[in-house]
Amino acid sequence: MTVVFLGPEGTFTAAAAEIAAPGATRLPMTTIPEVVRAVRRGDAPVGVVPIENSIEGSVNLTLDTLAFGDPGVYIRREITIPISMNLLARPGTRIEDIVELRSHPMAIPQCREWLDAHLPDVRLVPSASTAYAAEEVSRADGTVAALGTALAADRFDLDVLAKDIQDRDGNTTRFVVLGTRMSMPTGADKTSLVIFFGEDRPGQLMRVLDEFALRSINLTKIESRPTKQQLGEYCIFIDLAGHVTEARVAEALRSVHRHVADVRILGTYPRADELVAEANGPDSEDAYAEAALWFRTIIDRIDS
Repeated sequence: MTVVFLGPEGTFTAAAAEIAAPGATRLPMTTIPEVVRAVRRGDAPVGVVPIENSIEGSVNLTLDTLAFGDPGVYIRREITIPISMNLLARPGTRIEDIVELRSHPMAIPQCREWLDAHLPDVRLVPSASTAYAAEEVSRADGTVAALGTALAADRFDLDVLAKDIQDRDGNTTRFVVLGTRMSMPTGADKTSLVIFFGEDRPGQLMRVLDEFALRSINLTKIESRPTKQQLGEYCIFIDLAGHVTEARVAEALRSVHRHVADVRILGTYPRADELVAEANGPDSEDAYAEAALWFRTIIDRIDS
């Protein structure tokens, strides 16, 4: 089996790809849209991309590619990886020698406090990935360093000048595993979707949120993004606790769909933390099933 991922090797995404498909052939891609297109075309059954970091927030390119691109690619699983950022340089380099620092644009802000304290005047240069930055440093002189993984240091024969320099010890990145079909329910699931409102009306967002609240559906994430159609027009990305096959989730989604222009399901998949979204009383699956049976008895009494 082949798994495509946002490359190159030596990145956190490569580590997530190994977790997603142990022992599979890994095929690195240079951009997130390339990963999604490869899965959609059938070049590989599995793709892995980053979607969120606990410090810097969402990876907007991943959200936009899934929400606005051609349909047919879905999130099938999420993987979370603790992020350890290290200062990498060629052997013999000292911290005081460094005048330029390279890394992925999302990696640099994750180490802002350390950089302000130890390299306040360093020139920051974005790179396509942490591993690309490490490779560039391996070919540069002793004044250039990179932020990256210990694996990248080994891969490109670099020294680790400073370990674990991320601003927060709990720094974690969430990756998603992509495929062309949605996952079966496990009992500990999450559903990601994007809502397009269309016509702007007062109270529209509250109406949507009420549909979930009335059914005791927990929203674990809610975020707005421009629709890219016109200024001031936004869509809403939502992660909710539950699977689309659950009666209360399905009923909420049907109700939301009636009030908006479109609802696009990005995936319904197992949660990385394996937390079960408990629903009790009138919001339980048993209560929904009992209500459905009761209503069936009413329908059965209607003349055919």
